Amino acid sequence: MSLPTTQTLPAVNQRHKKDFGPIATPERLLLGPGPSNAHPTVLNALSRPPIGHLDPLYVDLMAEVQELLRYAWQTDNRLTLPMSGTGSAAMEATIANCVEPGETVLVAVKGYFGNRLKDMADRYGANVKTIEKSWGEAFSLEELEAALISVKPSILAIVHAETSTGVCQPMHGIGDLCRKHNCLLLLDTVTSLGGVPLFIDEWRVDLAYSCSQKGLSCPPGLGPFTMGPRAESKLSQRKGKVPNWYLDVSLLNKYWGSDRVYHHTAPVNMNFGIREALRLLAQEGLENSWERHKINAEKLWSGFESLGLELHVPEELRLPTLTTLRIPKGVDGKAFALHLLNSHGIEIGGGLGDLAGKVWRIGLMGYNSTSENVNKVLNLFETELPRFRGTDS
Repeated sequence: MSLPTTQTLPAVNQRHKKDFGPIATPERLLLGPGPSNAHPTVLNALSRPPIGHLDPLYVDLMAEVQELLRYAWQTDNRLTLPMSGTGSAAMEATIANCVEPGETVLVAVKGYFGNRLKDMADRYGANVKTIEKSWGEAFSLEELEAALISVKPSILAIVHAETSTGVCQPMHGIGDLCRKHNCLLLLDTVTSLGGVPLFIDEWRVDLAYSCSQKGLSCPPGLGPFTMGPRAESKLSQRKGKVPNWYLDVSLLNKYWGSDRVYHHTAPVNMNFGIREALRLLAQEGLENSWERHKINAEKLWSGFESLGLELHVPEELRLPTLTTLRIPKGVDGKAFALHLLNSHGIEIGGGLGDLAGKVWRIGLMGYNSTSENVNKVLNLFETELPRFRGTDS
């Protein structure tokens, strides 16, 4: 049978062909819950000519990314790598690899992303149980241990830095509880990596994930993932295959491990970017980065309070990377955020879930955590917010 010739092909449908110009986006200062602005050095790395994903030079770069991630997370975990996907892909990878149908997973829910963990675990057939706190609070060791004793899970999943509420969960002792009650500890570090003290090994965390676009100041597209020895052992003892081929760490390990066996076409330029982002973090030093985020956050908090505005989270639980500010009575929070974006090129976020319409979320992450940006935000709230206050406020 002969192939069709050009004479027998149908005519090209021109309906959707339009004369689009080159892409043009405005300059934005991204001070919402993420992404943050990428560091110029990272943007330069992203624009470099790509090389093959099995090129020996790229293989060397992969090893550098892994070592830099281990530093950022303070871990010696062998299986530490950036998932080719956003933070949600790395989140799903922790569930996909270590949850088997029928297993009990306890999710400590104190915000929107705890609920996402719950949904993901349910989709993989887990027997999901929850312990819940109000959105703006954190869990005590006593509450968590009582739940572990009652539920007897194989995994406890908890969010370190809850992006929806601005709460930083105190971690001291939680890993010890999980060892005591024979379960793995799974930790969401999406809004803490790079900006908040984080010690995967010291805290005895078995699984963790993050993202590229917040504290690391790299565009979205990669999801850092780390798996400790206890989680590796659980993975090796699975009764069946990991139900998600793309996120199967036993396969990815052959690519990111010593064998370098092809698994998928990696996003080469994104890995150029995260390599530079992690290099810049190491150059600054973790302690210095954590201190910079803390100083700028405290300046922001003090400034808001001096303007008579109310912060949602008690000071001892506040995230230095993400601040939740209660919207004053009589103010249209969405309209004010749109005004800042359209008139001043500054993005802040609104509330999610239980906090929708109740708070603004202001991010000071990575490259964006500067005293200058704090001043910009405070000045705009001081000069522009009065125009949006109602007469009953």
